[in-house]
Amino acid sequence: MIAMKPTGYIDGFIGPIDQIRIPVLDRGFLYGDSVYEVFRTYQGIPFLFDEHYQRLLNSARLCGMHITQTPQQLVEAIKQTIEASENSEAEDVYVRYQITRGEGAVDLYPEPGLVSRLIIIVKPVPSWKREFYDVGMTMSIPHQRRNAITSLDPNIKGGNYLNNILALAESRDQGKDECLMLDAKGLVTECSNSNAWFVMGDKYVTPQAGNLVGLTRTTLMQLFSDAGLEAVERSIYSEELIEASECFITSATREVMPVKSLTLESGRELEFAKGGGSKTRKAMALYTAMIERFVDDNRDKAWF
Repeated sequence: MIAMKPTGYIDGFIGPIDQIRIPVLDRGFLYGDSVYEVFRTYQGIPFLFDEHYQRLLNSARLCGMHITQTPQQLVEAIKQTIEASENSEAEDVYVRYQITRGEGAVDLYPEPGLVSRLIIIVKPVPSWKREFYDVGMTMSIPHQRRNAITSLDPNIKGGNYLNNILALAESRDQGKDECLMLDAKGLVTECSNSNAWFVMGDKYVTPQAGNLVGLTRTTLMQLFSDAGLEAVERSIYSEELIEASECFITSATREVMPVKSLTLESGRELEFAKGGGSKTRKAMALYTAMIERFVDDNRDKAWF
């Protein structure tokens, strides 16, 4: 069997990822002037594809970007890129599709009438360390603060990640796996590219301030509601974190991942149950069961 080849798409060209070339005058390259989404498949079925696309449109709306590709063109390009990856073993895939504002003058102001550019990356779903699920990951709060929402709306899922990069680099330098970012007021926001959850009292609590509306988080909220479990989205000050008995993070590729320790800015380390406490394990079980139902209900919608 031939192993799947990471494959890319740009301007109608499809080929190995190392052959994809972005023009130097592209605004996504020059300024991070782009929006993107990431989704994965389960047994060849794209998960939450419509929801991801609607979030992409909202990101474009928030930054005043006109997307010239139609939904049909996008879907066809993604399918062709998946097919070109020679995925003979029908391995599940990670798909990142990015829309840049296009190519123009070297000028911050985007001239009217630019033609947006579609770039696609298809590769195997990331394989996270088994230890992260069996034991948990480590996290710390860096000094780097999250961009203010009045400066850059977190619901623009855009190509400029320097704020997150600096925060994650600081936590990695401390020997941690992930960062948990605060805003200027000391409110908990999100991790470098995932949403954070805490168990406080008998509730699941997730931060309200400065967050991208995570689709995995939204899905989990509904699962908790359906199961009669209390989950709230509210402002969380960093000082409150000492009240948390459990912690986990969520994203499209991580799903539900437990956190075994969180180091505060003061240096104090909060420790949580290895592999997640009972409520974290419940969240993991609910999400896994939902995916199984999704696959059973959507086998006729598989793309490969």
